[in-house]
Amino acid sequence: MINRLARRDELPVLRDIERAAGECFRAIGMPEIADDEPPSLPELTHYQRAGRCWVVADDGDWPVAYGLTDPVDGRLHIEQVSVHPDAARRGVGRGLIDHLAERAEAEGLPGVTLTTFADVPWNAPYYARRCGFRVLADAEVTPGLREIRRREAEIGLDRWPRVCMLRER
Repeated sequence: MINRLARRDELPVLRDIERAAGECFRAIGMPEIADDEPPSLPELTHYQRAGRCWVVADDGDWPVAYGLTDPVDGRLHIEQVSVHPDAARRGVGRGLIDHLAERAEAEGLPGVTLTTFADVPWNAPYYARRCGFRVLADAEVTPGLREIRRREAEIGLDRWPRVCMLRER
């Protein structure tokens, strides 16, 4: 598997990955998440042009996972990570997260953050157990992360418990 920046012609594929990856939420009673539309092509284009849209490509150089990042409060924030179900459970997502953490370190950033569902097994529990993240205490949540959480609440994601997490160098 190859971690690299996404190419513009691959952006529609990333939307397909997101849709396929979202289906697992349906099985745990979160159909609203499964039905949520992936980032639009203009949104993905913005990330791709900024050099903040990463893919994991298979041996045929076809994307099987992707991640979007933003700078937030002096850290690299993982806005989205999605792995196609056909590539799941093989360390693809963990490898992508490790790659993003290495990029943050190379840029001199002190860590990587993300927001996620607290109780979904492949979200916060996975990130803590397998990827080196820890849940931030409320006092540790930075202004930028508070803003992200506010926007998440506006679109209804707070229907399920969510947390902010940090992976430090």
